[in-house]
Parts: sequence; C-alpha cells; structure tokens
Amino acid sequence: MPPLVGAELVQTPVQLYRYLLRCCRLLPTTAMQQHYRHTIRQGYNSHSDEDDPERIQMIIQRAIADADWILNKYIQKK
Repeated sequence: MPPLVGAELVQTPVQLYRYLLRCCRLLPTTAMQQHYRHTIRQGYNSHSDEDDPERIQMIIQRAIADADWILNKYIQKK
C-alpha cells in the first residue's frame, strides 16, 4: 500500500521528487524529516542525467516502495 494517495500517478522524476518530499512531512520528528529530505535531494541530483525511460521507471517504483517501507517503519513505532 503506497504511503500517500497519488503514488500511482507519479510518472516523471519531478513528480517523484515532490511526492517523496510530501512523504517526508509524515515522519514523526524534524530531524528525520531533514535527513530524508537531504537524501531525496541527493538522489534526485545524482540521477538527474538519466535518460533511459525504463531505468527511470525502475527508479520511481523503487523509490516509492522505499518510502512506503520507511513510513511504515516509523509510523508503527508510535
């Protein structure tokens, strides 16, 4: 189950970036939010030159799955 509504609509790297930043708002502490925002920004910058559509879709699917795992991990700890 995706962490936020609209995960299935993410098709471009910019949409993924914005989606992941919205997911960060759900994390319980400011420190966690800052850490994952920084990680998202680094990942976006490191893959900004990717031009293979298949590879981009693989990255998007993996990033959404990772965001789901991270949110489930921290939200269940409450």
